[in-house]
Amino acid sequence: MRISTNTIYQTGINKISSLQSEQYKLQQQVSSGKRILTPADDPVGSARALTISQAQSINSQYADNRAMASFNLNSIESTLSSVTDLMVSAKSTLISAGNAVLSSDEKNYIATQLRNDLEELVGLANSKDGNGNYLFGGFKNTTQPYTATTTGATYNGDSGQMDMQVSDTRKMSTTENGPDVFQAEGNDVFATLSNIVDLLSNPATTTAALNTALASANASLDKGMDNVLTVRAATGSKLKEIDALDNNGDDRELQYKAELSSIQDLDYAQALSDITKQKTILEAAQQSYVQLSGLTLFKYI
Repeated sequence: MRISTNTIYQTGINKISSLQSEQYKLQQQVSSGKRILTPADDPVGSARALTISQAQSINSQYADNRAMASFNLNSIESTLSSVTDLMVSAKSTLISAGNAVLSSDEKNYIATQLRNDLEELVGLANSKDGNGNYLFGGFKNTTQPYTATTTGATYNGDSGQMDMQVSDTRKMSTTENGPDVFQAEGNDVFATLSNIVDLLSNPATTTAALNTALASANASLDKGMDNVLTVRAATGSKLKEIDALDNNGDDRELQYKAELSSIQDLDYAQALSDITKQKTILEAAQQSYVQLSGLTLFKYI
């Protein structure tokens, strides 16, 4: 079989081009620190890396959701802590109002204190989170939950609770609705305080009627505090659960990073060795081509 000079030249050029491409690819790998530059480099590894990256992205989204849930729940806990302090103070004021020797002016002073407590309580019930959404409006988190009235306060929200997906298997409520906190089982704290304010402000209120109302109000505040503490306990449990989910999520993130590293990351020592070897081969091929291209038939005549 006869081989033309052009064929010999083209074969040499093709070999050099191939070696140059391999050398360039190795340099890109070293520059990027990645073994896989395109899916063609390792189809199976690329598919596996894509699957892991998608799982990593979902895990990251759950982490963001947990951060938001934790922020909302901490806002609820902080607000309910203030509500608890307010109820304790109001209860102390109610007890002092039971003193039989109080004058009308003193009763009016106590009524003013309790009226201020009622206004503050309505304000706390209308608390917002850092994004400006109401904490106790249920699904209606952009509508002010409570409006003060002459008999206490009216609820404008609904009975829902906003849920957030905090892991692949856990959806958690991150808001509360007002009635579950302030008016559970018909025990309306707003109405209780409003009623006592009216009685203390009315000179015609008899001692017997006032004492009966104070006893009922004290019991109502006790129930109200118990209910608030129950909600706070549930909120604390959710925050504790989020901490545990965060730890699991962090562990999973480390696992994903390790798996991606084992698939994608470059073995620098091997890559540098390959570059040196490829450079030697390329230089040898170039020298051979130069020598071959310099040969002519006349040199053999």
